[in-house]
Amino acid sequence: MTAFAAAMDALFADVNLGLDATWYPAGGAPVPVRVIRKAPDEVTSFGPAQILSETTIIDVRTSEMANPKPGDGISIGTDNFTIQGEPRRDRDRLIWTIEMVPA
Repeated sequence: MTAFAAAMDALFADVNLGLDATWYPAGGAPVPVRVIRKAPDEVTSFGPAQILSETTIIDVRTSEMANPKPGDGISIGTDNFTIQGEPRRDRDRLIWTIEMVPA
């Protein structure tokens, strides 16, 4: 295991950063995962106007979530989401970054 992978495992295990979640892959059984939830505001340009919207993004280890797809479900506590768009992996292929919308 690389030092970077060990550091990522420590971050996801941290009770202040990592959250328990459940991934619901289409056509498969629910899978428990640890996620780091982010909710940055996003500015989108539409002609001369700019629209400010809330987003929900999670990071999850690829070792826990093999092949997430748009349309899969994710629950974090009582909040339910659907994966929107294609998940992206980091350079080292250790972390998925996933954009979600409320289900």
